Amino acid sequence: MRKRVLVIEDERDIADLIGLHLRDKGYSVRIARDGTTGLRDASAEYWDLIILDLRLPGIDGLEICRRLRKESEQIPILMVTSKSSELDRVVGLEVGADDYVTKPFSILELMARVKSIMRRAEFSRRSNDDPLPQINIGSLMIDPQMHRVSVGGRPVELTAKEFDLLHHFARHPDRVFSRIELLDSVWGYGHDGYEHTVNSHINRLRSKIEADPAKPDLVVTVRGVGYKLNAGTQARSAS
Repeated sequence: MRKRVLVIEDERDIADLIGLHLRDKGYSVRIARDGTTGLRDASAEYWDLIILDLRLPGIDGLEICRRLRKESEQIPILMVTSKSSELDRVVGLEVGADDYVTKPFSILELMARVKSIMRRAEFSRRSNDDPLPQINIGSLMIDPQMHRVSVGGRPVELTAKEFDLLHHFARHPDRVFSRIELLDSVWGYGHDGYEHTVNSHINRLRSKIEADPAKPDLVVTVRGVGYKLNAGTQARSAS
């Protein structure tokens, strides 16, 4: 069955270019040219991926992302933005986008992100057929089958990308990963210049699982190298 992609983009040339290349790769594509139509289509049908522009007439991309995340944590969302500041990108990630590209972007970069997201979704589906074991490290519990995380018995709500990142750490406890290695393993691409994507996700993950995000004892920084999950920690209660 062909993968279904919804492109919510009001700039006709960009939307048509994205649609052209996606169809060339075998995807089934629908284009919505305003936020109201995009939200309606996104909520009404199943999609393997939603490519979502940040600035839209009607309802903006951030609000669409918020509403979709209330309906499902699982549907992959790739945000497209013309804004270039780190703050704007972080806001997009905080409302639940799995990844983002900034205009102007190369179509090769966009397709690499799409391929990465599709690969992760396929891995998740296969995991449901061949359940992965629950992981317990200190007070941290990760259930890949149910896509659940708790710290000290307290449920923690993570986005799909945050879960993938934490699960990757937990499968390799105490191993230090550089930002480039995390990009390649979790995002599916390891290009220089995108390390800020890892930083943003690490910070948001810490805000949800650490008792004191300013002094993390689960996901810790190894100066000059990268990050690791501290398997020897007994996480403090975040309640």
